[in-house]
Amino acid sequence: MDALGPRISRALRRERDRAGLSAAELARRAGVGKATVSQLESGAANPSVETLWAIATALGVPFSVFVDEPEDAPTVIRAGQGGGIRAADAPYEALLLAAGAPHSRSDLYLVCAEPGRPHASAPHSAGTIEHVVIVSGAALAGPSDAPVELGPGDYIRYRGDAPHLFEALRPGTRATLISEVR
Repeated sequence: MDALGPRISRALRRERDRAGLSAAELARRAGVGKATVSQLESGAANPSVETLWAIATALGVPFSVFVDEPEDAPTVIRAGQGGGIRAADAPYEALLLAAGAPHSRSDLYLVCAEPGRPHASAPHSAGTIEHVVIVSGAALAGPSDAPVELGPGDYIRYRGDAPHLFEALRPGTRATLISEVR
């Protein structure tokens, strides 16, 4: 598994070039600093989930473009060995387990969260739907204005293109999340 920073750097340069955007224009569209975009492209920054989502949305690409590895052999991710992306605003980490093929536009994540501040997500690309199943612990999840309390085995589906949140209510909360763009 190659390091996450270089993968993000390569993917960001590639996708920004494909979109024909300058670093300044991408930064403006994503609502981040131009220095942040430059640091990410050079591999010198450690981005938050929010920053990568904002950039992915501005580029019109799935989040997984920045963190997925090419598939050559079976992929095994042992519990506790993943390199997830941490949120800046909450005790929340998202680990991409599998990215959908370009035509399927869906990604599978493992969410690991602890009680504290909720992880508030800005709207993702238009048509995004998120599916969450709680594996352990408990959480409030769903639309920011009407989150639902969930326990192990509970499932929720909600619009990811509207403000939404995930807040762990118990230590060791784990969930699977599928983000799909329709």
